[in-house]
Amino acid sequence: MSLKGRIHSFQSLGTVDGPGIRFVVFLQGCNLRCGCCHNPDTWDVAGGTEYTADEILAKVLRFREYFGEKGGITLSGGEPLLQSEFSYELFTLCHKNRINTCLDTSGCIFSDDVKKLLTVTDRVLLDVKYADDESYRKYVGCSLSKPIEFLEYLNEQGIPVTLRQVIIPTLNDSNQSVNFLDTLRKKYSVVDKIELLPFRKICQVKYDDMGIEFPFKDISVPSKEIMDKLNQML
Repeated sequence: MSLKGRIHSFQSLGTVDGPGIRFVVFLQGCNLRCGCCHNPDTWDVAGGTEYTADEILAKVLRFREYFGEKGGITLSGGEPLLQSEFSYELFTLCHKNRINTCLDTSGCIFSDDVKKLLTVTDRVLLDVKYADDESYRKYVGCSLSKPIEFLEYLNEQGIPVTLRQVIIPTLNDSNQSVNFLDTLRKKYSVVDKIELLPFRKICQVKYDDMGIEFPFKDISVPSKEIMDKLNQML
């Protein structure tokens, strides 16, 4: 009997979730509570709708003609590593159908099931949210050592990595933060791309609807000048 995964939503023609055109699957459930989280509605591990891997593959195949050479499927969330066994089953089916696989993750969970999932993962989009452990523990809920340990394993396995960071004014919009990402790129040869994403507050309505406070509601969004400056550093 096939496993069932809890899914929050789908995006059929994603262009910012890995190489090329992607079919993005947002898995339900997250073990972190990032202050900048745009999807608080994905936190509840008991939420979402159940699907089998075969049911999702059928959806993916409808858009295969748009993928080209680089596109494929991306698992995001929430945190897809919470459903590593299901994700492995889905990615295995995708590989059998010659569909490129990409994993968008915080890298905060590491287990034998995660290692198994990575054997069928073509690329990882790894969120490295801050450059220091204190900020990680305060604004994310885990240690900086978690994603670094994850990155070290990806490097050992030779899995291509895109490092990503949401730029949040007053917290990580600094030369130090960007230099840290560049240091990781130089240290780990699998890192072939870095993406800086501007902090946004369009998620405020979700927090309001859920009756919870958006932790970063009083932080401003970064200006184009700040984003341009930080990107030029890379």
